[in-house]
Amino acid sequence: MSDLLYKASVAVAPRLYVALSSLWFSTCRLHVRGQENLSKMLAHGSGVAPFWHYSVFYMLYHLRRYPGVAMVSASKDGEYIARVAGLLNFETVRGSSHRFGVRALKGMVDHVRQGKHAGIVADGSQGPALKAQPGAILVAAKSGAPIMPIAWAAKRYKAFNSWDRTVIPLPFSPMILEYGELIWVAPELTAETLEQQRQQLENALNSMRRRLWTELGHAEGH
Repeated sequence: MSDLLYKASVAVAPRLYVALSSLWFSTCRLHVRGQENLSKMLAHGSGVAPFWHYSVFYMLYHLRRYPGVAMVSASKDGEYIARVAGLLNFETVRGSSHRFGVRALKGMVDHVRQGKHAGIVADGSQGPALKAQPGAILVAAKSGAPIMPIAWAAKRYKAFNSWDRTVIPLPFSPMILEYGELIWVAPELTAETLEQQRQQLENALNSMRRRLWTELGHAEGH
């Protein structure tokens, strides 16, 4: 893609996507669970909200009402997601575990300390899918904010042939979204405690994912 075509597409495509997807997602019949966990996080003032990569498009739409910051890949393709996030009222920090990772984590911590909520793709921008990376744990440890895992499932959906099987709910589909129990992280982490809490987060997200998708009739998940 030429630079001119890329600049044109990155200027137009995110705005078109946000307009169409907002209309699309607003038709879904959403049932929310774990509201008490959200209330606890909001009462604290800020929180870290990790979710799996497959759910990112609906999650950005759903979380747009909260003052938040999202970590987005520093790649050229990531610019599309960054523009979408900006149009949905998120601030963005650019980076991933593969590129500018330390700088991005520091930026996330700074934003959370200022009272913003951090939206973090738990399995990163390149996976492996459904395996938590340590980013959310590190941000929580350095900021003092709790972690609140989030998962959703849809009765009717479209799954794409990508590494994470990205999913979007179909219009008017019943959906369930769950705010998980808070996970508190000590400010001082050893390699052992970091791995323990990383595994705790991974288990929580996968347990929620399996339960919600099974309840909506998809026994093996999406």
